[in-house]
Amino acid sequence: MSGERGRGAVLHLLAVVILAVGATWWWRAAPRQAGDPRLHHWRLNAEQLLPDAGDQEAASTVALSAGSGHEEVAQTTGTGEYVVSVVCAGDTGSRVRVSLGKVDTGRGVRCSGVRTPEMFSVGLAGSLHLRINVDEVGPVVFRYTLQRAG
Repeated sequence: MSGERGRGAVLHLLAVVILAVGATWWWRAAPRQAGDPRLHHWRLNAEQLLPDAGDQEAASTVALSAGSGHEEVAQTTGTGEYVVSVVCAGDTGSRVRVSLGKVDTGRGVRCSGVRTPEMFSVGLAGSLHLRINVDEVGPVVFRYTLQRAG
């Protein structure tokens, strides 16, 4: 009888350990809430100002912190003229500088107040390298789309 009781106790102990490990895994795997609730609002705003289009080659929306830099790389379907559209959403006084390479000084884009997407034409051969640098005021949400011109 004591052998069966010992096995029963071991099985119960193993069940408790498995339950504890499963509960710990479930707790740690749960998605975390976004740190800044404004980011969700700004993301929706940027996506409304610059919505997806059926003929676009690429699009992306990223949240960036103050003083940070980020590079987006998009593959194109071929060589030719493309239109890059950018928009930014953030706190009062926030700005980003968008450039197409290491040598290009870029274009300043306002992230607050009345915003409209900025558009510029570029000649591309295979891929777009877009560098985004955020000024001292942040965080911001940056969005771009890439479409073949004409």
